[in-house]
Amino acid sequence: MKGARGLRIGITIGLHAPDESLWINGIKQNALYLMKLFQGSPLGHRVVLVNTTGVAVTAALPWDLERFPVRAFGDVKDGLDVLIELGGQIGADQTAYLKARGTKLVSYCCGPEYVQMSEAMIFGRRMCDTVFINQQYDEVWVIPQVMETSADFFSVLRRRPVREVPFVWDPVCLTQRARELPFAGEYRPRQGPARLSVMEPNIDVLKFCLYPLLIAESAYRLVGGQIGYVHVTNAEHLATRCPEFIGIAHYLDLVRESRVSFVGRHDTPQFLSEHTDIVVSHQWGLALNYFYLDVCWNGYGLVHNAHLCRELGYYYGGNDVAGGARQLVRAVAEHHVGWQEYVVRQREVIRPFLTTHGPLVEAYDRLLLGLVAGR
Repeated sequence: MKGARGLRIGITIGLHAPDESLWINGIKQNALYLMKLFQGSPLGHRVVLVNTTGVAVTAALPWDLERFPVRAFGDVKDGLDVLIELGGQIGADQTAYLKARGTKLVSYCCGPEYVQMSEAMIFGRRMCDTVFINQQYDEVWVIPQVMETSADFFSVLRRRPVREVPFVWDPVCLTQRARELPFAGEYRPRQGPARLSVMEPNIDVLKFCLYPLLIAESAYRLVGGQIGYVHVTNAEHLATRCPEFIGIAHYLDLVRESRVSFVGRHDTPQFLSEHTDIVVSHQWGLALNYFYLDVCWNGYGLVHNAHLCRELGYYYGGNDVAGGARQLVRAVAEHHVGWQEYVVRQREVIRPFLTTHGPLVEAYDRLLLGLVAGR
């Protein structure tokens, strides 16, 4: 990249409150991580987060505004080489303004939008009052875990071929949230039977708690009292208002023997610290996400089927409940013994996703330079 210059880059976010939490969803974390990666480039990029809503940018935001500056679109629209639309959408007039100035516009797609839009159509889950699909992007970048479900959806509607781009993560948000917790939120072994947590969002079939619950049930039938308790978060509404879920749950030994609770939404680092030794997870078409990396970076056992990070935790394939149960039984028996080596191994596996990983920084610099050169 000899002779290449640093770029003026904006990454969109959409603030809904002056003190909006980073833990509402992964979009703002994604923007922060991508920003941090660009800031670490030897090319010396100048990067700003661009708020596309009317919410005021104040010191109430839960991140360092000196390190991660945020500006309104109107304040930066004349000084950008590249705008990456990630967490907040710009309109047709804003697009036309940027294009007239020669700013390159990227759609950075990090959600399973085909699935979300299909569910909105089929089940009446309102996502928006009107649909605006920008067809003026210079490039469409898609992270690996949404390629299978949504790549062609993006490509056809945005009228551009998609580029698969690497996934990016950083422990900065996790560290900030967990710093006041015991052991800074990191796993430590304890006496007694294993405490399991299932923390799927339970808003669609992509990450739903039923398969993890079946895995926990199968493992409980094998090892009994070695499993002390199971917490299932984001599931209180299912256990109190869904006849199908309630009807199935009553056939589980975990329920009959009062070894499981179905609770509401909880902050991930705190819930792991207070209630968890091992997390049981399942995904269907979303085989990589921040939650897995948050869990494993801090040393908690993770039983999962995410093939894009199969080296993490205790992996089972597909919908193999018996295989998941075997891995869970293994974790129950081994995790508290080899936890220190586990942490070292997990962080080495996660290293290629880090914002500080040289080859990852270089890969994104190549994407940026190809973008501005029109390649």
